[in-house]
Amino acid sequence: MNADEDDDITEELLADADKLTGLSLELLGLDPHPDDMTDEQRLQFDPEDLAEMAIAATGERERSVRQTRLLAGLLWNSSGILIDQLFRDLGTLHELETVTPEAIAGTSVLSSLPPQFAASYDAKFTQRFIVVASDVTASLARGWTAPGCLAGELAVHCLLDQARITEDIYELDLPEEWRAIVEEVLLEDADSETLYAEGTGGADTGRLGIRHWFEPFAPGDAVPPYACS
Repeated sequence: MNADEDDDITEELLADADKLTGLSLELLGLDPHPDDMTDEQRLQFDPEDLAEMAIAATGERERSVRQTRLLAGLLWNSSGILIDQLFRDLGTLHELETVTPEAIAGTSVLSSLPPQFAASYDAKFTQRFIVVASDVTASLARGWTAPGCLAGELAVHCLLDQARITEDIYELDLPEEWRAIVEEVLLEDADSETLYAEGTGGADTGRLGIRHWFEPFAPGDAVPPYACS
């Protein structure tokens, strides 16, 4: 990877940041600057805190804004790659006579799902998961809403895995601990994290079992009709 290629992806991601209208830079970890706040927003802070925010070095502030915009663009870019890769995985499944954990381990996205259920990640499952993942990533543009089912939470996990891959390839200058920051916003109190805990077995997950992944958490939670079928 040469410097020119790195510069190209960086500028592309910074441009993509403007498309991520469903999440503010503040939600992605950028500390607000008093000059950018409304009068109502300033009332939420003590005068001392506002003064401290205002004296942040200009160079430090500019770098923080750039890093957070880069993260926003990375999430947008990764959402498209995620859906592309899921369709590729679906094509792979159509070529298999039998779905095995070994075959799933070689896929691009399905391999990021809890491995104890790998034998169940067949074509029908993947089609339903694509629909949910598309709905979840659409929230990055229309306004973020928490996933309404376990499959949606797992789609976010896969999205962040893809973002991490792109970060590693291009050695992007992102905010420290960016994944933890994003997970706190997108996956607050997520039940799905339990499925990645060491020793969690497929037979012992109860309401977290794969047959429940596409069920709405609550009556008000929306899951695309195709995924519910």
